[in-house]
Amino acid sequence: MPSATLPGCCAKVSQMLGPRPSASAPPSTANAAELVHDQGGGPVIDVGCGPGRITAHLHSLGLDASGLDLSPAMVDIARRDHPGLRFEVGSMTDLDAADVSVTGLVAWFSLIHVPDDEMPAVLAHFHRALRPGGRLVNLGGSASGQCPLDSSTIRGRSLRLLGYTNNALTREQRAAAMSDIAQHAAAGRLTVAHEVVPLEDATDAWVRQAEGRTIGQRLVLVPSLR
Repeated sequence: MPSATLPGCCAKVSQMLGPRPSASAPPSTANAAELVHDQGGGPVIDVGCGPGRITAHLHSLGLDASGLDLSPAMVDIARRDHPGLRFEVGSMTDLDAADVSVTGLVAWFSLIHVPDDEMPAVLAHFHRALRPGGRLVNLGGSASGQCPLDSSTIRGRSLRLLGYTNNALTREQRAAAMSDIAQHAAAGRLTVAHEVVPLEDATDAWVRQAEGRTIGQRLVLVPSLR
């Protein structure tokens, strides 16, 4: 795409999205804000911020939020629409943040644009920049819960599906990844906000989860605690 057309495209995207996220923003942002506040606050970077809608939403939740985007045109729009907030041009693959300097990182439909071979470098930068106990919120891994495919697409093998099954990884790569995750979890470096629920209370817990009233987004069902 010619560079001269980029500012116009960015302006069109910003116009379509509107200046602020809708009232139906997922509870993940509010949960993330609570977790950051629980850590004593601190800087939060909205990586791949686009026109700054999510950065402004995070700021409205009481966070010290700033935005980072690869597109200078998007950053110009973000600065125009949200003059009281900080926005910088930068890349996730070369994150300009000091070691252990931020309490939270938010990737809102931005990691989906990172090529697979560059993802390890991006995550390494995230790990380097986050403080102990810091939070990474990644949203936008898929467009929706379902994706209908017509038979011609499948029979013609014109689409390659990658996802939860990790079919693109070898057995050795999957084993190494699971080993790393297990080691981090065992050392207490990997935690997930969750609520332990007796099995007989599962129905009520699922209702509260759908309404965003649980501790975190995960429920752990266990035999009766009574």
